[in-house]
Parts: sequence; structure tokens; C-alpha cells
Amino acid sequence: MAEIKDPENTIIVELKDGNVVIELLPDVAPKHAERMKELARGGEYDNVCFHRVIDGFMAQTGDVANGDMEDGFNLRMAGTGGSSMPDLPAEFSKLPHDRGTLGAARSANPDSANSQFFINFKDNHFLNGQYTVYGRVIEGMEHVDAITKGEPPANPDRMISVKVAADA
Repeated sequence: MAEIKDPENTIIVELKDGNVVIELLPDVAPKHAERMKELARGGEYDNVCFHRVIDGFMAQTGDVANGDMEDGFNLRMAGTGGSSMPDLPAEFSKLPHDRGTLGAARSANPDSANSQFFINFKDNHFLNGQYTVYGRVIEGMEHVDAITKGEPPANPDRMISVKVAADA
């Protein structure tokens, strides 16, 4: 098990193959880190699917409005919604989009991130300075690599549960 230095800023995502431990970076992106903890504590990420998973690029999830639906229509809507909270302003930093980093998904508007996020499968430095980096996988990246690919996948993987380590 990875050493959890700061349980209040560590997220545990349960996937079908095992847990993914994410270290949040509140010193770099405090609003994004706080939002993820708030949604995790509210159970809003539980059962949300990975709706956009591109091999060699990234796995995207976190549509708490549409991503927990089971029927095909709503699954097609996954990726178009967010939480009931207001969008977040961009918190760009010098941190690169390396393998295992967490990026805030957004629309063309840099200040439109809400609940969706992606995990980079590889170094994606072309994203640097364009998307907020607010966490990194410290354990379980092999489980991220095993997420079913597709846009959307025919049978998408889901985040079974998402918890703040301090609460687990």
C-alpha cells in the first residue's frame, strides 16, 4: 500500500480490478482539490462511468449528472454534465501532464471545469498550461491502464466508490 502522507488530501477510487490512490495537490489547485473532496464525500462520484477512454492518451470520468445512468441514451449524454455547484476558475500551474496526473476536464472555456476529470495514461505535455493539474496517482495505475477503452465504451467501467482517505 502506498504511504498516505495527508489522508485529508488523498482520494481512494475503487475500480473493478482494485483501488487507485490519488494524492490531491491543494497547494497547486486548491479549488479543484476541494471540489473533488466535496463530491467524494457526498457520494456523487460513486457508480459514475468512464465515458471517454482513449488508448495511449487518457481516461475521463466524473460526469455526476449523467455518468451513473445505465441506459444507452443517458450513457451517450455522459460527458455533457457536471455537478450542481458552479464551475471552477482555471488553476493552471507549471506542473506537467505526466503519466498518472489528474487533469480537470472542461469545455472550450478555461473556467468551465466542474466535476469531470481525466487521468493521463502517458505524458501528455501538449496539455500543459491548458488544463488544471490537481492530483496524481500514487498507487494502482495498473488498474487505470485496464479501464475499458472507447468514446464511450460499449460497457464502460465505473468508479464503484470514491472516498477521501481521512474518512475511509
